[in-house]
Amino acid sequence: MGKFMSLVKSKFGKINYKQYVRTNILFFTTAISLLVNAVLIRTTTVGNVLELKPILADFAIILVLLCPAYLLKPKKQIIYFTTVSIIMTAICIINSIYFNYYSSFASVSLISTSLQVVNVADAVTENLMQIRDFVYLWQPIVVLFVHFNLNKKNYYRIVEKIERGKKRFLGTFITGTILIAVFFSTLTALEIGRFSNQWNREFLVMKFGIYTYQINDIVRSLEPRINAVFGYDEAARKIREYYEENKKEVKTNKYTNMFKGKNIIMIHAESIQQFVMDLSFNGEEVTPNLNKLADEGLFFSNFYSQVGVGTSSDTEFTLNTSLMPSTNGTVFVSYWDRQFITIPKLLKQQNYYTFSMHGNKGDMWNRLVMHKELGYDRFYHKTDYVIDEEIGFGLSDKSFFRQSIEKIKKIDADNEKYFGTLLMLSNHTPFDDLLKYGEFPVDVTVNITNEEGVVEEVTRPYMEETVMGNYLKSVHYADSAIGEFIAGLEEEGLLENTVIVIYGDHDARLPRKDFVRLYNYDPYTDELKDEMDPTYKVVDYYGYELNRKVPFIIWTKNKKLNKEVTEVMGMYDVLPTLGNMFDFRSDYQLGNDIFSVDENVVIFPNGNWLTKDMYYNHQKQEFKLLNDSAILSQEYIDKYSKIANDKITVSNNIIWFDYIRKSKESEKILETYKN
Repeated sequence: MGKFMSLVKSKFGKINYKQYVRTNILFFTTAISLLVNAVLIRTTTVGNVLELKPILADFAIILVLLCPAYLLKPKKQIIYFTTVSIIMTAICIINSIYFNYYSSFASVSLISTSLQVVNVADAVTENLMQIRDFVYLWQPIVVLFVHFNLNKKNYYRIVEKIERGKKRFLGTFITGTILIAVFFSTLTALEIGRFSNQWNREFLVMKFGIYTYQINDIVRSLEPRINAVFGYDEAARKIREYYEENKKEVKTNKYTNMFKGKNIIMIHAESIQQFVMDLSFNGEEVTPNLNKLADEGLFFSNFYSQVGVGTSSDTEFTLNTSLMPSTNGTVFVSYWDRQFITIPKLLKQQNYYTFSMHGNKGDMWNRLVMHKELGYDRFYHKTDYVIDEEIGFGLSDKSFFRQSIEKIKKIDADNEKYFGTLLMLSNHTPFDDLLKYGEFPVDVTVNITNEEGVVEEVTRPYMEETVMGNYLKSVHYADSAIGEFIAGLEEEGLLENTVIVIYGDHDARLPRKDFVRLYNYDPYTDELKDEMDPTYKVVDYYGYELNRKVPFIIWTKNKKLNKEVTEVMGMYDVLPTLGNMFDFRSDYQLGNDIFSVDENVVIFPNGNWLTKDMYYNHQKQEFKLLNDSAILSQEYIDKYSKIANDKITVSNNIIWFDYIRKSKESEKILETYKN
């Protein structure tokens, strides 16, 4: 270390700090303003504004990124500083917009996924982009302003006489490198592990800063491609060890093979959350049809979607494979050429005809390709329907269901048994086709005694003219469409040997403030209750997350099951649960048959997890107890955190390395060799 410092001293000698600052005004302006933006985006997203480590990390990265400017003449350095400023500002803006919708941060690996936004541009501009997302633009403006002022004062001519570019480049680079080394020396083993894994983006930005995260993301985005060539053997070993260690005895229960051989029609209910099933306005339920089906069938009341950035496509993937969404890219777009064990493929082994239907463009989320890869014999999409009524981004749900019944009639006539998935569309953000949803006021009427002592009937707006209010109108329409579809199937005699499965694909990303209004509005005062009111319901982070659950219903006309299943359940549990009832199983399923598990855990792609006793926030390493009588310990947290890490890692490896295909090819080669 002494020799190193002597070398530095000999190279740089004594530094005149006053002169150094005076002749580096543009450099310091750019560096400090970039650092302010980094702190600002953390403040508006993950919120840890005062933590020193991410500030140190971001500042070190800024120094390393800016130092090449010294290799240019002083007057030309503005080109480099402006370019870096624009890039870094764009990073902040993109991540701010992205966080508004996904509660996570953007990734280079998601560039192809982000192109899907073209198909829902209205939703982005109306619901996602906010003025605060563009506040970061001040930074390049300030840099240019300072440059023009310096230029007027002949600043650059003075600097040219003093500055030694290579010397300053090397000094700044070494300073940045030392700061990076100091930063990493402060990290714990847990933080280094998460930095390496990369799949909890919120944690990385919180602890490492936005610029450090983004650079690490670029490196990690290339890793699956590199590993696909060089890392397969190690990944395959881990996958085999995981399934060997977690080998489960196949249990039977009263639902085993209950529906074997019956037709299955799945309804993919776009953006329908479960809380809407508990709401009524003016005595009219928001979802009377879903409520009826839930009462008569199997209703899973603690069911959660597990989507990442792929939203609906992630749900389709996870439900059909019992794997987790990829934490790097989206399977439907980035890994469509992999082989998976899926519900359609497993049912085809039982001679089912498999199909999917959707009223939107077939290339949305690459479904034209991916539905074939999932094992559907036929994908009916927008070109297969008469677009006689549009709501939102495509054919209205009522017309879609009405026309689909005609197609299902033919499928029923031509096939002994079938499995079909119908993807709804009308209840898609931005929920603004109010005139087409039909009349459903989300106001409230109360009797109020006026100053003269006369009782008056007064109608309050309640949820009218809010995002949630519009959403509830949209949900009511979607529920009505489902009711008409079930009635239409009954009229055509298509329910006699058929099981209906309904699931909400993901939450609607509704504003938290609308939940506050929903639960705390006082119609008598036409205001929100005071937070000190004992009936006031706090909608904090955990309340919001737990309210994101979606409906999952299994219903059949001829067998009224009348049961509510309260065990927590995720989308990856659908394949094993239906598999128990219809007699199929995947060797790679990560979920559980909900009727055969003692305690289930729902794992989310960001590493958070949920049991009946706890919701654990992986990024903050904190939790919310859900059961006051539960005896919890660090061992409990460690146990389920390890389960979450293992399942996410194994699922990623299966996807990234195309493990299922390659393992089958290896088995064939081995079998050929034996013979």
